[in-house]
Amino acid sequence: MVTKSCCIYSTGVLSILILIAGIALVLSQVFPNILYNRIKQEIVLKNGTDAFEIWQDPPPPVYIQFYFFNLTNPDEVLAGERPAVLQLGPYTYREYRPMENVRFLENGTKVVAVNPKTYVFEPNMTNGSEDDLIRTANIPAMTVMEKFADHSFISRFISDYMKGVGIGLFVTYTVRDLLWGYQDPLLHALQTFDHSLDDNFGLFYKMNGTGDGEYVFFTGEDNYQDFARVDLWNDESSLKWWSTDECNMINGTNGAAFHPVITKKETLYMFSSDLCRSLYALYEQEVNVKGIPGYRFVPPSEVFANLTVNPANAGFCVPAGNCLGSGLLNISACKQGAPIIMSSPHFYQADEKFAKDIFGMNPKKEDHETTIDINPLTGIVIRAAKRLQVNVYLEKITAFSQTGDIKTLVYPIMFLNESVVIDEDSAKKLRAVVDMGNVVINIPFIVIGLGILMGVVFLVLMCRQRVPESTPAERQPLLTS
Repeated sequence: MVTKSCCIYSTGVLSILILIAGIALVLSQVFPNILYNRIKQEIVLKNGTDAFEIWQDPPPPVYIQFYFFNLTNPDEVLAGERPAVLQLGPYTYREYRPMENVRFLENGTKVVAVNPKTYVFEPNMTNGSEDDLIRTANIPAMTVMEKFADHSFISRFISDYMKGVGIGLFVTYTVRDLLWGYQDPLLHALQTFDHSLDDNFGLFYKMNGTGDGEYVFFTGEDNYQDFARVDLWNDESSLKWWSTDECNMINGTNGAAFHPVITKKETLYMFSSDLCRSLYALYEQEVNVKGIPGYRFVPPSEVFANLTVNPANAGFCVPAGNCLGSGLLNISACKQGAPIIMSSPHFYQADEKFAKDIFGMNPKKEDHETTIDINPLTGIVIRAAKRLQVNVYLEKITAFSQTGDIKTLVYPIMFLNESVVIDEDSAKKLRAVVDMGNVVINIPFIVIGLGILMGVVFLVLMCRQRVPESTPAERQPLLTS
């Protein structure tokens, strides 16, 4: 009897100790810290790690879709009326983007690489063909007219030449030509006076099979938060196009990879050579992609807000003091002076006037917002969509009759949707890592559950022990026959 009681009380004491141990493990975060430290050690850019293989040659397929705006009323626009455009596309390409010429520096703490991108047309994912004709703004002509607007003799000479050969403010070319390049007649004529001038123009001219420069990345060897962060781009630690040091900073990764163990409170920085600047994204919501939990990060409207909303953006006003409305970025300084203005598709999150100036704009969050879905444990991108619109600044230039009586406006040329979703093989491997991580993190709760179970067993045994045994007399029936 004494032995039985001893076992029962031992069970009670043990359940209390296990509960205390479980609660202590939860409060001290021992197992999460063990897991995070292991992940931080594994996710480093060095030969032999899965992180390096994924970074060097990303397995998930990347697709880029181009949507063009076809102008339907060019004569009316030149007379001062609102442009009416019709969206055509998508014209879809598979994008291959391996890291090449990889070499390590400074004892493996940094890595050098170039990132050439190759685009292969996907007719089965395209609505139309590369031979579709698009009427749009004549960017080379507008660039030349803006450049020589204040030079009366030169502007008159160029204007007369444009009249003679029929060059106007609007042109019609195929999708293939507009993307990958065509010989522009005005640039070809000007090449006679400036032999260094390239007479070809295309929105992605010389960008198929080439990279955007040489990068130096941190490997994350010294600090996990530096994983894949850009240190230098084209041997420069900062940019030189903008008017403030803050705006010229190169911050974050190139947007293809992020450090592990990401929290909802973090600000994720990225450098985009397409936009000639760095930007950032904030947590928006939890998501789930192919059974993998993720955090969705999106660039807030403040990233492209004008200086009245976000004074830090004053440096993006070029020339200094020449500020556009919210939602626009003038990148002419890094595009050889071409009056190119970037925005989100359909002027999403831009001042309303820009969408109202163009008949056919219909901004929608779900279709036009840039999003990045990241697994917070590993920092791996499980889904992303980069959406950007290329616009041109159009205005009446008195010296050039080709501009007619056009209203000053930001005219949309096309927008792109560069997207990726984790492939099934990669998703399977990542799910295994996430499941194992969940087991490790939940060990303290399993311990607490075991303590509670033993406590229940202890209570049951105590209740049974305290029920007194009946005497022989008490077991006799109350009535006898």
